Amino acid sequence: MIKIKLIFSVAALLACLTTFGQTKITAKDASKHLNENVMVCDQIFGGKYLSGAGLTLIDVGGSHPNELLTLVIKADDRKKFTSPPEDTFKGKKVCITGQIIDYKGKPEIMITDPEQIKEDK
Repeated sequence: MIKIKLIFSVAALLACLTTFGQTKITAKDASKHLNENVMVCDQIFGGKYLSGAGLTLIDVGGSHPNELLTLVIKADDRKKFTSPPEDTFKGKKVCITGQIIDYKGKPEIMITDPEQIKEDK
């Protein structure tokens, strides 16, 4: 029993360190933080579900094609959301956690878990 408590304590500590160790930025600075795990806090301007490709694309910091950051959600991960994320977050200020990658010259974050997107209050 003590081992289980110890494992949970260590896991909780690592989660806290990961969260607090992240750099907090806005979408306009996303391209300066490629390959870094960050927290991006900014407004969602829109998004779309591409059923043929099985992808959801969400525009952060501006409307397509002038978005400053794109969130990409694959079909299997989209199923984890209780409602369509492109509708749920549209017009809201959110904080997104994840690693910023470069896709054809534009920054994006792959979303694999709904917990990566939280409303910024």
